[in-house]
Amino acid sequence: MIGMSRIQVWPLGLGLLGLSACATPVKLVHDAAILPLRSVRLYETGIGYFERAGTLGSRSTVLPVPAGHIDDALKTMVVLSRDQKTRVHGLEFASSVSPGMGRALAGLTPSVDDPIDFQSLLRTCKGGEVEVRVGTQLVSGRLIDIVGKSSDPAPASKSDEDESKPTEKATSSVVAEQALLLLSNAGELLRLPIRQVASVRPLDPSFAPRLRTALDATSQRSANAQRLIRLLSRDGGPVTIGYVAESPLWRVTYRLVVSDSGRGGVLQGWALIHNDTDEDWQNVQVHLVNGRPDSFLFPLAAPRYSRRTLITPDNQLSTVPQLLGRSPDQMWGDHVGDSFGEGGLGLSGVGMGGGGSGEGSIGLGSIGTIGHGSGSGSSSATGSSSLLQVGNLAAVAKSSGVEAGALFTYSLGEPLELRAHGSALVPFVQEALEVETITFLSSPGESARSGLRLQNSTRQTLPGGTLAVLGDGGLLGESALERLKPGERRFIQYGVELDVEATRVKQTQKEDPQRVTFDHDKLEEHFLRRRDQLLRVENRSAQARQLYLGLGLAANSQVQGADRLDFDSEKSSPVAIFELAPQSRAERPLTTIEGLARRSELRAIQSNRLQQLSTASSVPQAERAILSEAYQRQKELEDASKEADKVRAELKKTEKELERLQEHLKALGKDSGAGPDGNPLVRRILESEDRLSTAQKRLEGLDADLERRRDLVRKVLERLPKSKDKASGS
Repeated sequence: MIGMSRIQVWPLGLGLLGLSACATPVKLVHDAAILPLRSVRLYETGIGYFERAGTLGSRSTVLPVPAGHIDDALKTMVVLSRDQKTRVHGLEFASSVSPGMGRALAGLTPSVDDPIDFQSLLRTCKGGEVEVRVGTQLVSGRLIDIVGKSSDPAPASKSDEDESKPTEKATSSVVAEQALLLLSNAGELLRLPIRQVASVRPLDPSFAPRLRTALDATSQRSANAQRLIRLLSRDGGPVTIGYVAESPLWRVTYRLVVSDSGRGGVLQGWALIHNDTDEDWQNVQVHLVNGRPDSFLFPLAAPRYSRRTLITPDNQLSTVPQLLGRSPDQMWGDHVGDSFGEGGLGLSGVGMGGGGSGEGSIGLGSIGTIGHGSGSGSSSATGSSSLLQVGNLAAVAKSSGVEAGALFTYSLGEPLELRAHGSALVPFVQEALEVETITFLSSPGESARSGLRLQNSTRQTLPGGTLAVLGDGGLLGESALERLKPGERRFIQYGVELDVEATRVKQTQKEDPQRVTFDHDKLEEHFLRRRDQLLRVENRSAQARQLYLGLGLAANSQVQGADRLDFDSEKSSPVAIFELAPQSRAERPLTTIEGLARRSELRAIQSNRLQQLSTASSVPQAERAILSEAYQRQKELEDASKEADKVRAELKKTEKELERLQEHLKALGKDSGAGPDGNPLVRRILESEDRLSTAQKRLEGLDADLERRRDLVRKVLERLPKSKDKASGS
């Protein structure tokens, strides 16, 4: 990289990643020289930084960029000069034109659904000077109109030319076939049957370029077609230009060759890269960046026109000029519609696609919103205790990953030759790694898995990719490797282990509460969970095995009975290791002690649990006294709640009875009687309404009493220590 003090910088956008050596342009496009591509940096976000370097000379110098990438190039381009003389005054390029605007510029209807046929093209020439070939004759004049029946004529053949006269004077008779009405240069009105017309050449020099613009805009290859950006400079000299463009993701696939001893191995990393441009990569230095910088799409290349209304200002944007082909008088009373952008980008309209929609002047519909979900869980949860320090099994992990920066770059050793729209699989890393062959078991009784304990002993971050494990002269299995920083470890599983088995013979479990806290209407029980297991392990292989048994414990735990311990950082779970001799079978005791905390919402607390905690000898006496009082208050609350439930049940029963009686009364109609004395049904309805009113009032009183009693429980529990107080005092 050249020091910034030795170069002049004219920022035309954002970003500069590096410089490469300058060279004289060699490829020519018509009368212009292409600035050679020297280096490419590919990112994991689907973009690439392209760097071109060369010397500006007498010829015009251009940069070939796909039309769909022109906006990215314009918003990120930077121009660098190595001397104090070379200056780039600007960049010239053809404007991006929407299909609708391209058709409008050519005199066609803006709708892309309307076909382009011979008649529609002729109509674009109405009123203009044309030269018509009829047989061997050329007739010049101004095209008045196309008259006659609608058909799909083709240019005339030689037989047609021999059968008919070249021209006819226009008459008032009914026109039976489609023809051109022409005002000749001699002032004659001519009728030229279209079937006799071999060609029509508009004499307006702008017609052909406008039609080519329309064809380019409507072509299905328009976004992929190559566009040229021309460098405007009066001075010759070396320059380097860098810009960002969309590029296929580079992907990684690994091969890990394990040594015969099962300890140590060699990792080969291969990168799959693609050249999706129309340009061959010749002697290009490729850099693979292991990082995801933010990048976005933004339309810059296409002209934008501010919408003006005839009545009130309106700041709408459109890809079509408002006055294109029309005057304000012609627009009077017309409805001005907005264009609809397909493929996720709506210009003065609505864009839809990619899981999102955009509405407004520019709708980026391809950018969908991220849905933030929410949910409710149970009223209690168990996790690691913040008060009880049983042990730190995570400490057995010998190393952790080293942050190598947000972006880590791999530079290929040799410049790359890659044809246009070609792909290549190239090596980017080959390093010896710390590898240990293991047998992995997630829990006793499940099928064992062949695996590796792998540590990144290199100085570089390894991006995620597929992994093929090889050894013993062939394939051992396949897996996937997540992003691995220097020093980080992974447990890799790649196949079924048929010779190793572990089952649980028996198991006992016990929980001993140690501390109880209350904070923010949550009761926390800090307890020790002891689990005693007897495992039967078997190795039917003729070789020794290392059995890695997943324990599913919190890091705040102790483990007794294993030969060694390890920690799976990816799953945040400790692992017990058993050394198994060849063709052996044994029973191994395993004891685990976890320091856990169970958290319960105030409304989920039960009196029987408070009673159990108040009688636990392992809980401090002061906390037990508070829990005993809380138990009494909670028991009273639960009794009152049962009474309230009875009233609710009675109330519901009365409501159903009242509804049934009212339906019967409705069915009787006029025969129901005038009052309670005339019909017993009415009397029963009134009695039910009285019971309902009484039950409702009683329930209101009970609910108020429940809230009072619940508040009493809360006030008692609030005398317990808070978690943060306990944590600070421990």
